[in-house]
Amino acid sequence: MRLAPPPVLLSALLLMTTALPAAQPPPDPADPHGWLEEVAGEKSLAWARERNAVTQKELEASPHFQAIRERLLAILDSTERIPYVSKRGPHYYNFWRDAQHPRGLWRRTSLEEFRKPSPAWETVLDLDALGAAEKENWVWKGSQWLEPDLDRCLINLSRGGADAVVVREFDPIAKAFVAGGFTLPEAKSGVSWRNRDTLYVGTDFGPGSLTDSGYPRVVREWKRGTPLAGAPVVFEGASTDVSASAFTVIEPGFRREFARRAVTFFTAEHFLRQGDTFTKLDLPADARQGTWREYLTVTLRSEWRVGGRVFPAGALLALPWERFLKGDRDFAVLFEPGPRKSLAASSATRHHLIVNELENVRNRLYVLTPGPDGRWSRQPLPAPEFGSLSASAVDDDSDDFWLNVDDFLTPPSLYLGNVGRPGRELLKQLPAYFAADGMEVTQHEATSRDGTRIPYFQVSRRGLPANGTNPTLLYGYGGFQLSQTPGYRAAVGSAWLERGGVFVLANLRGGGEFGPAWHQAALKANRQRAYDDFIAVAEDLIRRRVTSPRHLGIQGGSNGGLLVGAVFTQRPDLFNAVVCQVPLLDMQRYHRLLAGASWMGEYGNPDVPAEWDFIRRYSPYHNVRPDGKYPRVLFTTSTRDDRVHPGHARKMVARMLEQKHDVLYYENIEGGHGGAANNAQSAYMSALAYTFLLQQLR
Repeated sequence: MRLAPPPVLLSALLLMTTALPAAQPPPDPADPHGWLEEVAGEKSLAWARERNAVTQKELEASPHFQAIRERLLAILDSTERIPYVSKRGPHYYNFWRDAQHPRGLWRRTSLEEFRKPSPAWETVLDLDALGAAEKENWVWKGSQWLEPDLDRCLINLSRGGADAVVVREFDPIAKAFVAGGFTLPEAKSGVSWRNRDTLYVGTDFGPGSLTDSGYPRVVREWKRGTPLAGAPVVFEGASTDVSASAFTVIEPGFRREFARRAVTFFTAEHFLRQGDTFTKLDLPADARQGTWREYLTVTLRSEWRVGGRVFPAGALLALPWERFLKGDRDFAVLFEPGPRKSLAASSATRHHLIVNELENVRNRLYVLTPGPDGRWSRQPLPAPEFGSLSASAVDDDSDDFWLNVDDFLTPPSLYLGNVGRPGRELLKQLPAYFAADGMEVTQHEATSRDGTRIPYFQVSRRGLPANGTNPTLLYGYGGFQLSQTPGYRAAVGSAWLERGGVFVLANLRGGGEFGPAWHQAALKANRQRAYDDFIAVAEDLIRRRVTSPRHLGIQGGSNGGLLVGAVFTQRPDLFNAVVCQVPLLDMQRYHRLLAGASWMGEYGNPDVPAEWDFIRRYSPYHNVRPDGKYPRVLFTTSTRDDRVHPGHARKMVARMLEQKHDVLYYENIEGGHGGAANNAQSAYMSALAYTFLLQQLR
């Protein structure tokens, strides 16, 4: 099943120049630290390097630092990692980084080779060689394939890990860029093949072509051999939208073209191309539209009353396209949520849909199959009872699927299965990267301020003494309907759990663990609920005497960085260490910086007085006080992050230092929103964080 692509998510992922939107506003003249918003300014970079030196001098001197960094780098560079693949034609493609290939290899193999312990790989593109030849720090950002031919693709390359990419046409058969082929300069572009000689292109065409969020507003249909500037506009949105896009979906026997106007992060208008016209589809604004063979699929975020029926928020619906376009709205309900049950994901094989459900934050898999009478059958997909499960189709031509299984203490295993055949084949299994013997995973619940039960997972030694002295790291996110599920975290295990630490993962409102209502409960004016939930989990850990404020630390990144920033300014008495990564912190200006305007559907608009009134109550930059007694904080960010502006972390640190608080800061000069552009940088930044936590919480 193909879903209309959402705008770039906040949680993400993985030189001194940065691709800033042309309309980047000047700093607030009333803000004495506003000059730190100048991303690549000589003065602001000198400030960042000075702060970096202070942090590096302290943390690198720790007896923990070097051992942790080397251990994490060995894990990231390990040749025993599972090389996850994507099937394109007869080949199975993988992108791989290790010590010999820090920028990475795009490579391929056959299924027979992939089954072997040490497959023979054919290199398709060597990013280290390409970067050296072109004197660029290229970071891989994926590919878009021409279907069904699969003999051309568009490759996205980022300078230093930014979201902005250079797009180039590539011949995977010749393993070379196409001379005179499609090429786009660096921008936050949206590109899709329409046919072999035509692309849908949304990019920076000049003034007025981008939204206030810095994403494409205008889509052109670009024919090979013609100037892009002269390509006709076929679709456009408003400047206040998040983005506009157009794309083609091709499956065996089916071809459809769509456009999407993302009005906010969570609402959109969906269009189907019929002839030369994009026709708007009669769907709820906050629904996600998908397509699978002859079926339209709809994932609801709110209740939908249509056709004399009421479909609940969180449901997955399906109806043949032919009937929908004729006005029929008698959808089949493929998934219906429950109080503690939500839709985690779905994937389509040739004849079936695989639905992944979360029940009390535990995965369950089911196979749904349409029958000739229009009814759908539903059968459990045999899978291990433990751990986190994810299933995805291998391709559109078969009923094969990949199954990945892991949990906090069990390394991932990759299986190959077929919906119509019993059993599954174990293809790859990650070795244990830390000693999990004697450890256990337990699930608990805390009661938030308004009485809501908030689940959380605890990973610790068996027989953990309830004496309040255990070093404990509490991690959370709580936003954008992103679920936090149990999974193998080699860095946490090797750098924290093995050293006697306790790890806790909180399932806060704002996430997606229990469906759209769980997310919507912490939107905008109700944002404080996510912070109350996190505080409740911290208090429950202290009540249970797992730990105490002296030994309790918190960590979060991006929206999670905002979470820990809000919580440590509200309840500094609960913690002794905070790791705040690539964060939002100045919530009065977040919507004016980089992609921030796209998140007003989550947080609200601070230019509206009534909305600023509730935002200012938790905005960390506006709530830190000279007389506050705060836990020690390590802030980390990236110069090259063109999603969450590094000025958030810079200004917060400057203000806290001005107020005489004890904080540390590290800014990676590369790395994008993920914070690091290669394994060495990732290992280094993680080592800083764990070293800081160990010295503060033991």
